[in-house]
Amino acid sequence: MRPVGPKDLVGIVLTPIEAVSGTLERKLGLFSVVVISLSAMIGSGLFVLPALAFEMVGGGAWLAYVFAALVVIPGALNKSELASAMPTSGGSYVYVERVFGPMFGTMTGLALWASFLLKAAFALIGFSAYLMFIQGYLGTEITDIQAALGMLILISGINILGMKRIKAVQTPVVTLSILMLMGLTVWAILNGDADYSRASPTLETTEDWMTMGEAAALVLVSYAGVTKVAAIGGEIKNPGKNLPGGIISSLVIGMILYAVLVATMAAVIPPEAFFDSQGHPIEDPVRAFAEAVGGSSVALFAALVAILTMTSMSLAGILAASRYLFAMSRDSLLPDSLEDLHQKYDTPHVAIIITGLAMAWALVSIDVHQVAEFASGFQIMAYMLMCLSVLVMRKATKSHAWYRPEYRAPLHPFLQVFGILAGGTLLFFMGIEAAIGAVAAAAVGWLIYQSYGKRHISHRISPWETFRLMSSAPERAEERRRSAAFFAADTWGNKLLTLRQFTSAVDALGIKADDADKLRVYFHAADENGDGLIHLEQYLMALETMASEES
Repeated sequence: MRPVGPKDLVGIVLTPIEAVSGTLERKLGLFSVVVISLSAMIGSGLFVLPALAFEMVGGGAWLAYVFAALVVIPGALNKSELASAMPTSGGSYVYVERVFGPMFGTMTGLALWASFLLKAAFALIGFSAYLMFIQGYLGTEITDIQAALGMLILISGINILGMKRIKAVQTPVVTLSILMLMGLTVWAILNGDADYSRASPTLETTEDWMTMGEAAALVLVSYAGVTKVAAIGGEIKNPGKNLPGGIISSLVIGMILYAVLVATMAAVIPPEAFFDSQGHPIEDPVRAFAEAVGGSSVALFAALVAILTMTSMSLAGILAASRYLFAMSRDSLLPDSLEDLHQKYDTPHVAIIITGLAMAWALVSIDVHQVAEFASGFQIMAYMLMCLSVLVMRKATKSHAWYRPEYRAPLHPFLQVFGILAGGTLLFFMGIEAAIGAVAAAAVGWLIYQSYGKRHISHRISPWETFRLMSSAPERAEERRRSAAFFAADTWGNKLLTLRQFTSAVDALGIKADDADKLRVYFHAADENGDGLIHLEQYLMALETMASEES
Protein backbone atom coordinates (compact mmCIF):
# COMPACT_ATOMS: atom_id res chain seq x y z
CA MET A 1 0.00 0.00 0.00
CA ARG A 2 1.38 3.43 -1.00
CA PRO A 3 1.57 6.28 1.55
CA VAL A 4 -1.24 8.76 1.74
CA GLY A 5 -0.24 11.57 -0.61
CA PRO A 6 -1.53 15.04 -1.44
CA LYS A 7 -3.69 13.80 -4.29
CA ASP A 8 -5.52 11.53 -1.85
CA LEU A 9 -6.63 14.50 0.22
CA VAL A 10 -9.85 15.28 -1.60
CA GLY A 11 -13.30 16.05 -0.28
CA ILE A 12 -14.12 17.31 3.16
CA VAL A 13 -16.74 16.18 5.60
CA LEU A 14 -17.89 19.28 7.45
CA THR A 15 -19.90 18.92 10.60
CA PRO A 16 -23.34 20.48 10.15
CA ILE A 17 -23.53 23.87 11.79
CA GLU A 18 -26.64 22.87 13.67
CA ALA A 19 -26.67 19.20 14.61
CA VAL A 20 -30.03 17.53 14.41
CA SER A 21 -31.32 16.84 17.84
CA GLY A 22 -31.85 13.20 18.68
CA THR A 23 -34.25 14.09 21.45
CA LEU A 24 -37.22 14.99 19.24
CA GLU A 25 -39.77 12.23 19.02
CA ARG A 26 -40.67 11.39 15.43
CA LYS A 27 -44.40 10.86 15.75
CA LEU A 28 -46.00 12.66 12.77
CA GLY A 29 -47.07 10.45 9.89
CA LEU A 30 -48.15 11.26 6.32
CA PHE A 31 -51.72 12.20 7.27
CA SER A 32 -50.50 14.58 9.97
CA VAL A 33 -48.11 16.25 7.52
CA VAL A 34 -50.95 16.79 5.03
CA VAL A 35 -53.26 18.23 7.70
CA ILE A 36 -50.62 20.59 9.09
CA SER A 37 -49.61 21.75 5.63
CA LEU A 38 -53.21 22.35 4.52
CA SER A 39 -54.09 24.20 7.72
CA ALA A 40 -51.12 26.53 7.14
CA MET A 41 -52.10 27.09 3.50
CA ILE A 42 -55.83 27.75 3.44
CA GLY A 43 -56.77 31.26 4.52
CA SER A 44 -56.53 34.66 2.87
CA GLY A 45 -56.02 32.96 -0.49
CA LEU A 46 -59.74 32.14 -0.42
CA PHE A 47 -61.14 34.82 1.86
CA VAL A 48 -59.57 37.93 0.28
CA LEU A 49 -57.64 37.28 -2.94
CA PRO A 50 -60.40 35.98 -5.30
CA ALA A 51 -61.84 39.47 -5.81
CA LEU A 52 -58.39 40.93 -6.52
CA ALA A 53 -57.72 38.16 -9.05
CA PHE A 54 -61.20 38.64 -10.57
CA GLU A 55 -60.41 42.31 -11.18
CA MET A 56 -57.40 41.24 -13.26
CA VAL A 57 -58.63 38.22 -15.25
CA GLY A 58 -62.37 37.99 -14.63
CA GLY A 59 -64.01 34.59 -14.21
CA GLY A 60 -60.78 32.81 -15.16
CA ALA A 61 -59.25 33.71 -11.80
CA TRP A 62 -59.29 30.03 -10.83
CA LEU A 63 -56.70 29.29 -13.54
CA ALA A 64 -54.29 31.75 -11.90
CA TYR A 65 -54.31 29.51 -8.81
CA VAL A 66 -53.45 26.48 -10.98
CA PHE A 67 -50.56 28.27 -12.67
CA ALA A 68 -49.28 29.46 -9.31
CA ALA A 69 -49.31 25.89 -7.98
CA LEU A 70 -47.28 24.71 -10.98
CA VAL A 71 -44.60 27.25 -10.08
CA VAL A 72 -44.68 26.22 -6.41
CA ILE A 73 -44.15 22.50 -7.20
CA PRO A 74 -40.39 22.74 -8.01
CA GLY A 75 -39.78 24.86 -4.91
CA ALA A 76 -41.77 22.42 -2.77
CA LEU A 77 -39.92 19.36 -4.08
CA ASN A 78 -36.52 20.97 -3.64
CA LYS A 79 -37.39 22.23 -0.18
CA SER A 80 -38.43 18.67 0.67
CA GLU A 81 -34.95 17.45 -0.28
CA LEU A 82 -33.28 20.17 1.81
CA ALA A 83 -35.58 19.43 4.74
CA SER A 84 -34.83 15.70 4.61
CA ALA A 85 -31.10 16.53 4.77
CA MET A 86 -31.57 19.12 7.53
CA PRO A 87 -34.68 17.99 9.45
CA THR A 88 -34.46 20.75 12.00
CA SER A 89 -36.39 23.84 12.95
CA GLY A 90 -35.97 27.02 10.93
CA GLY A 91 -37.16 26.14 7.44
CA SER A 92 -36.01 28.14 4.41
CA TYR A 93 -33.82 30.54 6.37
CA VAL A 94 -31.77 27.68 7.81
CA TYR A 95 -31.29 26.04 4.41
CA VAL A 96 -30.16 29.25 2.69
CA GLU A 97 -27.85 30.19 5.57
CA ARG A 98 -26.23 26.75 5.58
CA VAL A 99 -25.83 26.60 1.80
CA PHE A 100 -24.92 30.20 0.91
CA GLY A 101 -23.41 31.46 4.14
CA PRO A 102 -24.40 34.08 6.72
CA MET A 103 -24.57 37.10 4.42
CA PHE A 104 -27.15 35.52 2.12
CA GLY A 105 -28.77 34.00 5.20
CA THR A 106 -29.27 37.46 6.69
CA MET A 107 -30.73 38.83 3.47
CA THR A 108 -33.05 35.86 2.99
CA GLY A 109 -34.07 35.72 6.65
CA LEU A 110 -35.23 39.33 6.58
CA ALA A 111 -37.09 38.77 3.30
CA LEU A 112 -38.88 35.75 4.77
CA TRP A 113 -39.65 37.73 7.91
CA ALA A 114 -41.18 40.45 5.72
CA SER A 115 -43.13 37.87 3.72
CA PHE A 116 -44.72 36.26 6.76
CA LEU A 117 -45.56 39.54 8.47
CA LEU A 118 -47.11 40.85 5.23
CA LYS A 119 -49.14 37.66 4.90
CA ALA A 120 -50.32 38.12 8.49
CA ALA A 121 -51.14 41.78 7.76
CA PHE A 122 -53.08 40.62 4.70
CA ALA A 123 -55.12 38.31 6.94
CA LEU A 124 -55.88 41.27 9.22
CA ILE A 125 -57.14 43.23 6.21
CA GLY A 126 -59.54 40.38 5.51
CA PHE A 127 -60.51 40.25 9.19
CA SER A 128 -61.44 43.94 9.21
CA ALA A 129 -63.42 43.64 5.95
CA TYR A 130 -65.62 40.87 7.33
CA LEU A 131 -65.96 42.68 10.64
CA MET A 132 -67.27 45.74 8.79
CA PHE A 133 -70.10 43.61 7.42
CA ILE A 134 -71.03 42.33 10.87
CA GLN A 135 -71.04 45.89 12.21
CA GLY A 136 -74.30 46.44 10.36
CA TYR A 137 -75.88 43.89 12.70
CA LEU A 138 -74.06 45.03 15.84
CA GLY A 139 -74.69 48.73 15.35
CA THR A 140 -71.08 49.67 16.12
CA GLU A 141 -69.04 52.24 14.20
CA ILE A 142 -65.32 51.55 13.93
CA THR A 143 -63.19 51.90 10.82
CA ASP A 144 -61.47 49.03 9.09
CA ILE A 145 -58.01 50.28 10.03
CA GLN A 146 -59.06 50.64 13.68
CA ALA A 147 -60.33 47.06 13.63
CA ALA A 148 -57.12 45.73 12.04
CA LEU A 149 -54.81 47.63 14.42
CA GLY A 150 -56.90 46.63 17.43
CA MET A 151 -56.70 42.96 16.49
CA LEU A 152 -52.96 43.34 15.84
CA ILE A 153 -52.44 44.58 19.39
CA LEU A 154 -54.50 41.67 20.71
CA ILE A 155 -52.68 38.92 18.79
CA SER A 156 -49.29 40.46 19.59
CA GLY A 157 -50.20 40.29 23.27
CA ILE A 158 -51.36 36.70 22.92
CA ASN A 159 -48.05 35.76 21.29
CA ILE A 160 -46.10 37.40 24.11
CA LEU A 161 -48.21 35.61 26.72
CA GLY A 162 -47.32 32.36 24.99
CA MET A 163 -50.78 30.83 24.93
CA LYS A 164 -49.68 27.74 23.03
CA ARG A 165 -53.12 26.20 23.06
CA ILE A 166 -54.31 28.93 20.72
CA LYS A 167 -52.14 27.42 17.98
CA ALA A 168 -54.03 24.15 18.26
CA VAL A 169 -57.24 25.98 17.31
CA GLN A 170 -55.95 26.73 13.81
CA THR A 171 -56.59 23.27 12.34
CA PRO A 172 -60.25 22.93 13.44
CA VAL A 173 -60.96 26.54 12.39
CA VAL A 174 -59.50 25.97 8.93
CA THR A 175 -61.37 22.67 8.69
CA LEU A 176 -64.63 24.48 9.49
CA SER A 177 -63.81 27.07 6.83
CA ILE A 178 -63.18 24.44 4.15
CA LEU A 179 -66.33 22.51 5.04
CA MET A 180 -68.37 25.72 4.90
CA LEU A 181 -67.00 26.68 1.48
CA MET A 182 -67.48 23.17 0.10
CA GLY A 183 -71.01 23.18 1.48
CA LEU A 184 -71.75 26.48 -0.26
CA THR A 185 -70.34 25.04 -3.50
CA VAL A 186 -72.55 21.93 -3.35
CA TRP A 187 -75.55 24.10 -2.39
CA ALA A 188 -75.00 26.37 -5.39
CA ILE A 189 -74.68 23.41 -7.77
CA LEU A 190 -77.79 21.64 -6.45
CA ASN A 191 -79.83 24.86 -6.61
CA GLY A 192 -78.70 25.54 -10.15
CA ASP A 193 -77.23 28.89 -9.11
CA ALA A 194 -73.76 28.20 -10.53
CA ASP A 195 -73.22 29.30 -14.14
CA TYR A 196 -69.73 27.98 -14.84
CA SER A 197 -69.69 29.56 -18.28
CA ARG A 198 -68.87 32.78 -16.41
CA ALA A 199 -65.70 31.12 -15.13
CA SER A 200 -64.17 30.62 -18.58
CA PRO A 201 -60.68 32.15 -18.86
CA THR A 202 -59.85 34.52 -21.69
CA LEU A 203 -56.44 33.73 -23.16
CA GLU A 204 -56.67 34.96 -26.74
CA THR A 205 -53.91 37.56 -26.88
CA THR A 206 -50.40 37.99 -25.53
CA GLU A 207 -51.74 40.64 -23.18
CA ASP A 208 -54.27 38.12 -21.80
CA TRP A 209 -51.44 35.68 -21.01
CA MET A 210 -49.36 38.43 -19.44
CA THR A 211 -52.27 39.46 -17.23
CA MET A 212 -52.90 35.83 -16.25
CA GLY A 213 -49.24 35.51 -15.32
CA GLU A 214 -49.49 38.64 -13.18
CA ALA A 215 -52.58 37.23 -11.48
CA ALA A 216 -50.77 33.92 -10.84
CA ALA A 217 -47.90 35.84 -9.25
CA LEU A 218 -50.37 37.74 -7.06
CA VAL A 219 -52.17 34.65 -5.74
CA LEU A 220 -49.01 32.59 -5.21
CA VAL A 221 -48.96 33.78 -1.60
CA SER A 222 -51.96 31.48 -1.13
CA TYR A 223 -49.53 28.55 -1.13
CA ALA A 224 -47.02 30.13 1.26
CA GLY A 225 -47.86 27.69 4.03
CA VAL A 226 -47.56 24.51 1.96
CA THR A 227 -43.91 23.90 2.91
CA LYS A 228 -44.17 25.33 6.41
CA VAL A 229 -44.33 21.80 7.78
CA ALA A 230 -40.67 21.37 6.78
CA ALA A 231 -39.77 23.50 9.81
CA ILE A 232 -40.78 20.59 12.05
CA GLY A 233 -39.00 17.96 9.97
CA GLY A 234 -37.34 16.60 13.11
CA GLU A 235 -40.69 15.34 14.38
CA ILE A 236 -41.81 13.50 11.22
CA LYS A 237 -41.59 9.73 10.95
CA ASN A 238 -39.64 8.55 7.91
CA PRO A 239 -39.07 12.14 6.69
CA GLY A 240 -37.52 10.98 3.42
CA LYS A 241 -40.93 9.62 2.41
CA ASN A 242 -43.58 11.38 4.48
CA LEU A 243 -42.24 14.92 4.19
CA PRO A 244 -42.20 15.23 0.37
CA GLY A 245 -45.27 13.01 0.08
CA GLY A 246 -47.22 15.15 2.52
CA ILE A 247 -46.12 18.44 0.95
CA ILE A 248 -46.99 17.39 -2.60
CA SER A 249 -50.29 15.79 -1.52
CA SER A 250 -51.37 18.93 0.34
CA LEU A 251 -50.27 21.11 -2.59
CA VAL A 252 -52.40 19.11 -5.04
CA ILE A 253 -55.37 19.08 -2.66
CA GLY A 254 -54.99 22.80 -2.02
CA MET A 255 -54.76 23.58 -5.75
CA ILE A 256 -57.96 21.64 -6.46
CA LEU A 257 -59.77 23.34 -3.57
CA TYR A 258 -58.67 26.79 -4.69
CA ALA A 259 -59.58 26.15 -8.34
CA VAL A 260 -63.01 24.66 -7.63
CA LEU A 261 -64.01 27.18 -4.98
CA VAL A 262 -62.82 30.26 -6.89
CA ALA A 263 -64.47 29.01 -10.10
CA THR A 264 -67.72 28.52 -8.17
CA MET A 265 -67.47 32.02 -6.70
CA ALA A 266 -67.13 33.43 -10.22
CA ALA A 267 -70.05 31.25 -11.35
CA VAL A 268 -72.36 32.41 -8.54
CA ILE A 269 -71.43 36.00 -7.61
CA PRO A 270 -72.73 38.61 -10.09
CA PRO A 271 -69.69 40.30 -11.73
CA GLU A 272 -70.62 43.72 -10.35
CA ALA A 273 -70.77 42.29 -6.80
CA PHE A 274 -66.99 41.74 -6.87
CA PHE A 275 -66.58 45.53 -6.58
CA ASP A 276 -67.66 48.10 -4.00
CA SER A 277 -69.41 51.41 -4.63
CA GLN A 278 -66.07 53.08 -5.45
CA GLY A 279 -65.20 50.42 -8.03
CA HIS A 280 -62.53 48.76 -5.87
CA PRO A 281 -62.40 44.96 -5.48
CA ILE A 282 -64.18 43.83 -2.33
CA GLU A 283 -62.08 42.35 0.45
CA ASP A 284 -64.75 39.90 1.65
CA PRO A 285 -65.63 37.72 -1.39
CA VAL A 286 -66.70 34.75 0.76
CA ARG A 287 -69.39 36.96 2.30
CA ALA A 288 -70.61 37.84 -1.20
CA PHE A 289 -70.49 34.15 -2.16
CA ALA A 290 -72.55 33.08 0.86
CA GLU A 291 -75.04 35.89 0.33
CA ALA A 292 -75.55 34.94 -3.31
CA VAL A 293 -76.16 31.29 -2.38
CA GLY A 294 -78.11 31.47 0.89
CA GLY A 295 -79.04 35.05 1.68
CA SER A 296 -78.11 37.42 4.51
CA SER A 297 -78.28 34.88 7.35
CA VAL A 298 -75.83 32.54 5.63
CA ALA A 299 -73.64 35.53 4.79
CA LEU A 300 -73.54 36.47 8.48
CA PHE A 301 -72.45 32.95 9.43
CA ALA A 302 -69.80 32.97 6.69
CA ALA A 303 -68.47 36.32 7.93
CA LEU A 304 -68.16 34.95 11.48
CA VAL A 305 -66.22 31.91 10.20
CA ALA A 306 -64.03 34.21 8.11
CA ILE A 307 -63.24 36.34 11.16
CA LEU A 308 -62.19 33.24 13.09
CA THR A 309 -60.08 32.05 10.17
CA MET A 310 -58.36 35.39 9.56
CA THR A 311 -57.69 35.81 13.27
CA SER A 312 -56.16 32.35 13.44
CA MET A 313 -54.02 32.99 10.34
CA SER A 314 -52.74 36.35 11.59
CA LEU A 315 -52.01 34.85 15.01
CA ALA A 316 -49.94 32.07 13.44
CA GLY A 317 -48.36 34.55 11.02
CA ILE A 318 -46.93 36.86 13.64
CA LEU A 319 -45.70 33.79 15.54
CA ALA A 320 -43.85 32.48 12.46
CA ALA A 321 -42.47 35.88 11.43
CA SER A 322 -41.09 36.71 14.87
CA ARG A 323 -39.27 33.36 14.97
CA TYR A 324 -37.16 34.39 11.98
CA LEU A 325 -35.76 37.31 13.98
CA PHE A 326 -35.26 34.99 16.93
CA ALA A 327 -33.41 32.39 14.81
CA MET A 328 -31.17 35.02 13.19
CA SER A 329 -30.31 36.43 16.60
CA ARG A 330 -29.50 32.92 17.81
CA ASP A 331 -27.07 32.62 14.89
CA SER A 332 -25.43 35.96 15.89
CA LEU A 333 -26.66 37.71 12.74
CA LEU A 334 -28.91 40.12 14.67
CA PRO A 335 -28.51 41.73 18.13
CA ASP A 336 -28.87 39.26 20.99
CA SER A 337 -31.79 41.23 22.46
CA LEU A 338 -33.99 39.61 19.79
CA GLU A 339 -33.14 36.24 21.29
CA ASP A 340 -34.12 37.26 24.81
CA LEU A 341 -37.06 35.40 26.26
CA HIS A 342 -39.59 37.03 28.53
CA GLN A 343 -38.66 36.12 32.09
CA LYS A 344 -42.22 35.08 32.89
CA TYR A 345 -43.70 33.81 29.63
CA ASP A 346 -40.58 32.39 27.90
CA THR A 347 -41.42 34.03 24.57
CA PRO A 348 -39.17 36.23 22.35
CA HIS A 349 -41.11 39.36 23.25
CA VAL A 350 -38.74 41.86 21.60
CA ALA A 351 -38.95 40.01 18.26
CA ILE A 352 -42.74 39.85 18.57
CA ILE A 353 -43.03 43.58 19.32
CA ILE A 354 -40.81 44.55 16.37
CA THR A 355 -42.82 42.26 14.08
CA GLY A 356 -46.07 43.80 15.33
CA LEU A 357 -44.80 47.33 14.71
CA ALA A 358 -43.75 46.41 11.18
CA MET A 359 -47.20 44.92 10.55
CA ALA A 360 -48.83 48.11 11.83
CA TRP A 361 -46.72 50.16 9.41
CA ALA A 362 -47.75 47.87 6.53
CA LEU A 363 -51.44 48.17 7.43
CA VAL A 364 -51.31 51.96 7.55
CA SER A 365 -49.07 52.69 4.57
CA ILE A 366 -49.53 49.91 1.98
CA ASP A 367 -52.76 49.11 0.12
CA VAL A 368 -54.16 45.60 0.01
CA HIS A 369 -52.97 44.83 -3.53
CA GLN A 370 -49.37 45.85 -2.74
CA VAL A 371 -49.38 43.82 0.48
CA ALA A 372 -50.32 40.72 -1.51
CA GLU A 373 -47.76 41.48 -4.23
CA PHE A 374 -44.87 41.98 -1.82
CA ALA A 375 -45.73 38.84 0.16
CA SER A 376 -45.98 36.78 -3.05
CA GLY A 377 -42.78 38.29 -4.43
CA PHE A 378 -40.76 37.28 -1.38
CA GLN A 379 -42.22 33.78 -1.50
CA ILE A 380 -41.33 33.39 -5.18
CA MET A 381 -37.74 34.37 -4.42
CA ALA A 382 -37.64 31.87 -1.56
CA TYR A 383 -38.79 29.05 -3.87
CA MET A 384 -36.15 30.05 -6.44
CA LEU A 385 -33.49 29.90 -3.74
CA MET A 386 -34.64 26.41 -2.75
CA CYS A 387 -34.07 25.27 -6.35
CA LEU A 388 -30.68 26.97 -6.51
CA SER A 389 -29.70 25.49 -3.15
CA VAL A 390 -30.25 21.96 -4.41
CA LEU A 391 -28.21 22.68 -7.55
CA VAL A 392 -25.36 23.90 -5.36
CA MET A 393 -25.53 21.02 -2.89
CA ARG A 394 -25.68 18.33 -5.58
CA LYS A 395 -22.34 19.57 -6.94
CA ALA A 396 -20.71 20.41 -3.60
CA THR A 397 -21.81 17.28 -1.71
CA LYS A 398 -18.42 15.62 -2.01
CA SER A 399 -16.88 18.54 -0.14
CA HIS A 400 -19.73 18.86 2.37
CA ALA A 401 -20.62 15.27 3.04
CA TRP A 402 -22.99 16.16 5.90
CA TYR A 403 -25.55 16.74 3.14
CA ARG A 404 -27.22 13.35 2.95
CA PRO A 405 -30.90 13.85 2.06
CA GLU A 406 -33.24 10.92 2.54
CA TYR A 407 -35.29 12.28 -0.36
CA ARG A 408 -33.93 13.61 -3.63
CA ALA A 409 -35.97 15.90 -5.87
CA PRO A 410 -36.51 14.23 -9.27
CA LEU A 411 -35.41 15.31 -12.74
CA HIS A 412 -32.20 17.00 -11.64
CA PRO A 413 -31.14 19.52 -12.94
CA PHE A 414 -34.14 20.22 -15.18
CA LEU A 415 -36.64 20.60 -12.34
CA GLN A 416 -34.38 23.07 -10.53
CA VAL A 417 -33.72 25.13 -13.64
CA PHE A 418 -37.44 25.15 -14.46
CA GLY A 419 -38.26 26.35 -10.95
CA ILE A 420 -35.77 29.21 -11.18
CA LEU A 421 -36.94 30.28 -14.66
CA ALA A 422 -40.64 29.98 -13.77
CA GLY A 423 -40.17 32.01 -10.60
CA GLY A 424 -38.19 34.65 -12.49
CA THR A 425 -40.95 34.85 -15.08
CA LEU A 426 -43.60 35.48 -12.42
CA LEU A 427 -41.42 38.17 -10.84
CA PHE A 428 -41.21 39.80 -14.28
CA PHE A 429 -45.00 39.71 -14.55
CA MET A 430 -45.32 41.39 -11.17
CA GLY A 431 -43.45 44.43 -12.45
CA ILE A 432 -41.16 46.99 -10.90
CA GLU A 433 -42.75 47.02 -7.44
CA ALA A 434 -41.72 43.42 -6.75
CA ALA A 435 -38.18 44.22 -7.86
CA ILE A 436 -38.08 47.27 -5.60
CA GLY A 437 -39.26 45.20 -2.64
CA ALA A 438 -36.64 42.52 -3.35
CA VAL A 439 -33.82 45.04 -3.72
CA ALA A 440 -34.89 46.87 -0.56
CA ALA A 441 -34.97 43.67 1.51
CA ALA A 442 -31.60 42.56 0.13
CA ALA A 443 -30.04 45.97 0.78
CA VAL A 444 -31.28 46.11 4.37
CA GLY A 445 -30.04 42.55 4.97
CA TRP A 446 -26.64 43.34 3.47
CA LEU A 447 -26.26 46.48 5.60
CA ILE A 448 -27.21 44.61 8.78
CA TYR A 449 -24.76 41.84 7.98
CA GLN A 450 -21.91 44.23 7.22
CA SER A 451 -22.55 46.38 10.28
CA TYR A 452 -23.37 43.65 12.80
CA GLY A 453 -23.40 40.02 11.72
CA LYS A 454 -19.98 40.02 10.07
CA ARG A 455 -18.36 41.11 13.33
CA HIS A 456 -20.08 38.47 15.46
CA ILE A 457 -19.63 35.23 13.51
CA SER A 458 -16.68 33.04 12.62
CA HIS A 459 -16.10 32.37 8.95
CA ARG A 460 -16.65 28.94 7.48
CA ILE A 461 -16.48 27.60 3.95
CA SER A 462 -20.03 27.44 2.64
CA PRO A 463 -21.21 25.02 -0.06
CA TRP A 464 -21.82 28.07 -2.28
CA GLU A 465 -18.15 29.08 -2.03
CA THR A 466 -17.13 25.54 -2.85
CA PHE A 467 -19.55 25.47 -5.79
CA ARG A 468 -18.10 28.67 -7.24
CA LEU A 469 -14.52 27.52 -6.78
CA MET A 470 -15.23 24.11 -8.30
CA SER A 471 -16.59 25.89 -11.37
CA SER A 472 -13.93 28.59 -11.70
CA ALA A 473 -10.81 27.39 -9.87
CA PRO A 474 -10.96 23.68 -8.99
CA GLU A 475 -7.33 23.64 -7.79
CA ARG A 476 -8.07 26.39 -5.29
CA ALA A 477 -11.19 24.52 -4.19
CA GLU A 478 -9.10 21.46 -3.40
CA GLU A 479 -6.63 23.62 -1.48
CA ARG A 480 -9.37 25.20 0.64
CA ARG A 481 -10.95 21.86 1.37
CA ARG A 482 -7.67 20.43 2.59
CA SER A 483 -6.98 23.50 4.71
CA ALA A 484 -10.47 23.44 6.22
CA ALA A 485 -10.12 19.79 7.21
CA PHE A 486 -6.82 20.25 9.02
CA PHE A 487 -7.75 23.53 10.70
CA ALA A 488 -10.98 21.89 11.92
CA ALA A 489 -8.86 19.13 13.49
CA ASP A 490 -6.86 21.73 15.46
CA THR A 491 -9.19 21.58 18.46
CA TRP A 492 -6.66 23.32 20.72
CA GLY A 493 -6.36 26.29 18.37
CA ASN A 494 -2.56 26.41 18.63
CA LYS A 495 -1.91 25.59 14.96
CA LEU A 496 -0.29 22.31 15.93
CA LEU A 497 -1.57 18.82 15.21
CA THR A 498 -1.03 15.66 17.21
CA LEU A 499 -1.11 12.24 15.57
CA ARG A 500 -4.71 11.75 16.68
CA GLN A 501 -5.77 15.14 15.31
CA PHE A 502 -3.95 14.44 12.05
CA THR A 503 -5.72 11.11 11.74
CA SER A 504 -9.12 12.69 12.37
CA ALA A 505 -8.43 15.26 9.62
CA VAL A 506 -7.60 12.48 7.15
CA ASP A 507 -10.78 10.67 8.17
CA ALA A 508 -12.80 13.86 7.69
CA LEU A 509 -11.40 14.12 4.16
CA GLY A 510 -13.05 10.80 3.42
CA ILE A 511 -9.82 8.88 2.93
CA LYS A 512 -10.11 5.22 3.90
CA ALA A 513 -6.66 4.15 5.05
CA ASP A 514 -6.44 0.38 5.44
CA ASP A 515 -3.25 0.53 7.45
CA ALA A 516 -3.02 2.92 10.41
CA ASP A 517 0.74 2.36 10.49
CA LYS A 518 1.07 4.00 7.10
CA LEU A 519 -0.61 7.14 8.45
CA ARG A 520 1.72 7.08 11.44
CA VAL A 521 4.77 6.88 9.14
CA TYR A 522 3.43 9.74 7.05
CA PHE A 523 2.83 11.82 10.19
CA HIS A 524 6.33 11.25 11.59
CA ALA A 525 7.85 12.09 8.22
CA ALA A 526 6.14 15.48 8.44
CA ASP A 527 7.21 15.93 12.09
CA GLU A 528 10.58 17.42 11.27
CA ASN A 529 11.85 18.01 14.83
CA GLY A 530 10.40 14.82 16.29
CA ASP A 531 8.34 16.51 19.03
CA GLY A 532 5.14 14.63 18.14
CA LEU A 533 3.53 17.70 16.61
CA ILE A 534 3.04 18.96 13.06
CA HIS A 535 3.21 22.70 12.56
CA LEU A 536 -0.06 23.21 10.73
CA GLU A 537 0.69 26.16 8.45
CA GLN A 538 4.15 24.88 7.46
CA TYR A 539 2.71 21.45 6.73
CA LEU A 540 -0.08 22.87 4.56
CA MET A 541 2.40 24.99 2.63
CA ALA A 542 4.55 21.93 2.02
CA LEU A 543 1.47 19.93 1.10
CA GLU A 544 0.41 22.49 -1.52
CA THR A 545 3.96 22.63 -2.89
CA MET A 546 3.98 18.86 -3.25
CA ALA A 547 0.55 18.94 -4.84
CA SER A 548 1.64 21.52 -7.42
CA GLU A 549 4.78 19.51 -8.20
CA GLU A 550 2.83 16.28 -8.69
CA SER A 551 0.27 18.00 -10.93
